[in-house]
Amino acid sequence: MRRLPKLGLRQPAVVNGSIGTMHNAGLPYGILVVMEIARKITVEVPRDLLEKAQQASGTGVTQTVRMGLQLIAASHAYKRLHQLRGKVRISTTLRELKADR
Repeated sequence: MRRLPKLGLRQPAVVNGSIGTMHNAGLPYGILVVMEIARKITVEVPRDLLEKAQQASGTGVTQTVRMGLQLIAASHAYKRLHQLRGKVRISTTLRELKADR
C-alpha cells in the first residue's frame, strides 16, 4: 500500500487493475481529514462571557466560538469596504437598481 500525500492515510492497493480492500477507513480517517482543514485550539475565556455568548447564539461552545470568529472577520471586511466609501464611482442609478429587483 502506498501513502496518500499529507494525510498519512493508506490508499487501497491496485492489483491487476482491481482495487483491494481499504484498511482503516473508519473513525480515524474522518478525524485526519478534518484535522487537515480545521485547527484545534485551546482558549481561556471568562466563564460568564462564554455563558452569555452561548445563550445569545443558542449553540454549544465550538459553534459559539466559530460564530464569534466569523463576526470578527466580517467586521474587518465591512471596515475595509467602508474605507472605500466615496472612492468608487458607480454608473448605475438607484432607480435602475430598484427596477432590477
